[in-house]
Amino acid sequence: MAPKSDSAEAIVLNFVNEQNKPVNTQNVADALQKFNLKKAAIQKALDNLADGGRISFKEYGKQKIYLARQDQFQIPNNEELNQMKEQNADMQKQLEDQKKAISEVEAEIKSLQSNLTLEQIFEREVNLRLEVQEMEEKLTKLRGGVTLVKPEERKAVEGMLSEIIGHWRKRKRMFKDLWDTLTENSPKDPKQFKEELGIEYDEDVGVSLQSYNDLIQHGKKRPRGQ
Repeated sequence: MAPKSDSAEAIVLNFVNEQNKPVNTQNVADALQKFNLKKAAIQKALDNLADGGRISFKEYGKQKIYLARQDQFQIPNNEELNQMKEQNADMQKQLEDQKKAISEVEAEIKSLQSNLTLEQIFEREVNLRLEVQEMEEKLTKLRGGVTLVKPEERKAVEGMLSEIIGHWRKRKRMFKDLWDTLTENSPKDPKQFKEELGIEYDEDVGVSLQSYNDLIQHGKKRPRGQ
């Protein structure tokens, strides 16, 4: 007589047949915790199923190993195995195609989410138009010879530059006097001595005090309002 579908024996039998691999009592108890079956009840069910010939078992010392009866399963022949392999390959290909399609859809969704909405595009357009208008106004002023620097700001910068050039000229004169004194009675060639000391003149590094001085003088001669 077959066990009832909701009985412990039916639940255990179904599990052993589904697993179709050697199991012991603890394996079954761990797997069937959701059915709230105690280990003693599972052990009793396994023994009853084994005694009734519903499952196979072998004893290894004090431990019993249970296994589904293999004569209940239909063993496929070579032709059926080949068909199953082909079906498995087809299913694997379909699975890969589905994964690829899902990835493409996810990428498209991500791309759409990163794009601006219509409202954001209009707002961006307004801001860009304002920036272009502001730059065109500045360009018009520059073309008309109108300076964008306030007179007081220009005067402050020119004053600072004049002061710096004054210090530069003073230090340059002090160095020349000191250098002339050192090299006047020195047996070494001044050029060679300069290279030994690692001294560089303004001209050696591509700068000219006179060019900066001319820049200041040119700024002072500019007509007002430009």
